Amino acid sequence: MSAAGLTPPEVARWADRAGLPLPADRHVAVAATADHIHSVVAVLRELDFGDTPPAAAYRVGEGYDDAAV
Repeated sequence: MSAAGLTPPEVARWADRAGLPLPADRHVAVAATADHIHSVVAVLRELDFGDTPPAAAYRVGEGYDDAAV
């Protein structure tokens, strides 16, 4: 998606390419929703997670102190 955002005609084209039926009256709403999601993801991409391990490295219960709750 370009920096200018997803346009309703682009929404129609991408929906058609994906084989998804998308009525013409939904193109504007879907474009706005996609732009909002893109803006949220852009903020997340800017976060510095430093030494945070990936979620696959997380083990339930490890390092958790039951007495602290």
